Amino acid sequence: MRKDWLPPSLRPVVWLLVWLLVGVALLIRPQQINPIGRPAALPSSSPPSGAVNTWVLEAQGMIGQPKEAPAAHASNLVALPDHPSYSLAAFWFAGSKEARPDVRIAMSLWSRQQQTWTPPVWVVDRHTVGAALGKGILHIGNPVAWLDRQQRLHLFVVGTGLGGWAAARVLHVRQSTAATANSPLPAFEVVGQLPLGWFWNLSHLVRHSPMPLADGGMVLPLHFELGGHYPLFAWFSPDGEFQGLRRLTHIHQALQPAPVAVDGNHWLAYLRTLGPRDKLQVLSSTDAGQHWQLQPELALSQRDSAVASLRLPSGEWMLARNPLERVRTQLVMHHSQDGLNWSPPLMLAEGGSGSEYSYPSLRWSDDRLWVSYTHLRQGIAWQRWRAVPLVKASP
Repeated sequence: MRKDWLPPSLRPVVWLLVWLLVGVALLIRPQQINPIGRPAALPSSSPPSGAVNTWVLEAQGMIGQPKEAPAAHASNLVALPDHPSYSLAAFWFAGSKEARPDVRIAMSLWSRQQQTWTPPVWVVDRHTVGAALGKGILHIGNPVAWLDRQQRLHLFVVGTGLGGWAAARVLHVRQSTAATANSPLPAFEVVGQLPLGWFWNLSHLVRHSPMPLADGGMVLPLHFELGGHYPLFAWFSPDGEFQGLRRLTHIHQALQPAPVAVDGNHWLAYLRTLGPRDKLQVLSSTDAGQHWQLQPELALSQRDSAVASLRLPSGEWMLARNPLERVRTQLVMHHSQDGLNWSPPLMLAEGGSGSEYSYPSLRWSDDRLWVSYTHLRQGIAWQRWRAVPLVKASP
């Protein structure tokens, strides 16, 4: 019998040293792959009009949860503008609990005719992805959806092996069959894992929706976690082909960027930040993402919770966040004319001690603003808001 070369008591120490060396190597390695040109963002269809809107809650409820899944988190909405029957698709991860082997990605569609969400179905699981990649996937989470110019849905999903979320990869799944009248929910195929790093593509995660580009492609927000937290972006062609990767900033303790375009070359990105910062941080680029500068912090509290941003066709900006530091018992929304100065908060959800309303997603569809978010870690809530112009009183 072969004798083990390392006593069992020393194995955890050796693994810890290995991961520390990997983390240092990843931090000093330049985080840029296949440098590209200057992709212009797709700004809103018109500049801000200067008119002030008030927002009215039109409808709300819960998206159906799979019966065998008592927990849900991290929803993401994608608009389906050319679909004759459905306005939106919603994706989220569900199972017994976050980071458990039974967690899968669920999907539901909003029916224009029925004015309700279709029963949820499973579309991605760790076994199918692992078999396609030829490697084990222990957990999956954080789905992010995008619709390419061929009207195919793409899903970018976080997948982990050994090491937990800090050693995660971003998995790419693409719609393989079109929806039909008899089968409105599409099937998906595994494309692969994104080539985001030299060391097995480890420690990259997704959370926020992509930012559209003028050529029909998109920018996918990412963040890196192993040994430090910082935001990145990946670029994709109109058909969903990976083009390149760029780090936004050299500050640490910032993750899950939420990008919005001021115009084709001027971009902003709002950040989820860790301590000691307690105000919402924003980055700015004036050369289409090539270089970024940290801007003065906004007068909005923020500490270690995801934010969502969106630019509407009217030119107005929307932002959703958790306003209380360290807890997620409130979820609010703001609107703005410039992306820097924000309205008083509109309450989306509020609960008592220990409750959670988090990870918002914003989408514009059928001339309405749609919001989804995690409800008590037990399901996904949704709301639909309508803009009503304010009429100034006559003097």
